[in-house]
Amino acid sequence: MTGTAYEQRTLYDWFAASVAEYGKLTALEVAGERLSYTELHGLVERVAGEILVASGGEAPERIGLLASRSLAAYAGYLAIQRLGSTAVPLNPAWPAARTAKVVSAGEAGLVLADGDLAPTRGGAALDELVGPILRLDGAGLRELRERRTPGNAAATDPMPAALPGARKAGPDDLAYILFTSGSTGAPKGVPTRHRNISPYIAHIIGRYRFGPGSRASQTFDLAFDASLYDLFGVWGSGATLVVPSRSEVVRPSRFVARERITHWCSVPSVIPLAEQLGELAPGSMPTLRWSVFGAEPLTLKLVAAWREAAPNSALENVYGPTELTVTCTEYRLPDDPGVWPRTPNGTAPIGLPVPHMEHLVLDEDGRPAEEGELCLRGPQRFSGYLNAADNSERFMEFTDGRGRAVEEGAPPHEDLWYRTGDDRPTDQMGQSGQKSGGRRAAGPVLERGTVGRFPGPPRRREGLRRPRPDNRGRWRTQPRRLARDMPRGARRIP
Repeated sequence: MTGTAYEQRTLYDWFAASVAEYGKLTALEVAGERLSYTELHGLVERVAGEILVASGGEAPERIGLLASRSLAAYAGYLAIQRLGSTAVPLNPAWPAARTAKVVSAGEAGLVLADGDLAPTRGGAALDELVGPILRLDGAGLRELRERRTPGNAAATDPMPAALPGARKAGPDDLAYILFTSGSTGAPKGVPTRHRNISPYIAHIIGRYRFGPGSRASQTFDLAFDASLYDLFGVWGSGATLVVPSRSEVVRPSRFVARERITHWCSVPSVIPLAEQLGELAPGSMPTLRWSVFGAEPLTLKLVAAWREAAPNSALENVYGPTELTVTCTEYRLPDDPGVWPRTPNGTAPIGLPVPHMEHLVLDEDGRPAEEGELCLRGPQRFSGYLNAADNSERFMEFTDGRGRAVEEGAPPHEDLWYRTGDDRPTDQMGQSGQKSGGRRAAGPVLERGTVGRFPGPPRRREGLRRPRPDNRGRWRTQPRRLARDMPRGARRIP
């Protein structure tokens, strides 16, 4: 696919193209339900219609989605995109106060909620939310699937292209808004446009060979941007999304073997939990072809344990702040463990930027260095925080061989570099810590409840020093600078 073609696609365009080409193939398997692309499309159209009715016939500009691991969650997400609206995903495990702040900051005109959600300890209850709420429970979804239109079309029949009241989204419109740093202050909104996410989708479909016959896991909550890898790597290629229960996420070998999973993506901390439960027996996941881990340091010890259980799978470590759209660097472990890189802290390197992204490593004076702060730019870089004041000092201009932080809290122009706050060696791109607050060693900031709650004791984050207060009294994680741990060859931007 050419750059021009995919850059013009919206999230829904990716799904719609698969509906047209692979209508009879299975798109989604969740909670005992199995829907083809045509069936899921029909349900999405009807859910979108329900949203329009609840909103007075006009699609809200932004719609909150309070749902997880259910048919309502996935049909709801696609319905929001179908209407040309912006999705504001809400994690059911968040405290009620955080959910309310995100709904308010995201200016959601409606919250689409799974009516079958069981209250979670400390989580938001539906009756605590302020503003319009459209509840979709299992019974309601079954009724929608069986409903026929005046033209006597069932949910399995092709639907008309027109949906009065829907918006026409384009590449420059917002696809979704995610919020980070909720536990360290007011939620910080990160809006992502269709033109930011579309290059990423095109890249992962090609790199990881998604397509008809692929069966991919979905381990991440929708309020975490890594879920976009699962959803649209699949729905952009005619593959099948297979959703495990929360307990199955930490018992991967049973789930993978039973469901014949070919693509797995999760946080690395799933691996030691699975080991504790005796879930990684040698050769127990023979169908896996691709295993991708991110958002936490991935130790080579964990890689070895997973490789033994999934001997036919390629393994990759990926990295990327939410501001750079899911992931922006990648490192594939060699097939031969004997040539794996030996790093000082035993973690896999984060690798090099994806082909369409550029990077700089700058020292404290803003000059290119062997080690320093990692800065990136390119089509996946977001266009600034929801609150423009949050942009201050988060972007860098690089002229005359030196980088200078942009202090103005204004929307950044496309030539500016995003400052990740992470220290990296220039020619090795190994794991390290993070300067800014939040529980991040590598990847998007992980707040409690973002990825889901896995059983077991808390584990010390490798590659991080103990938190210390800065000169403003704020607690920050001090980064650990690493020695060279990867063969030379990483590209430096002059």
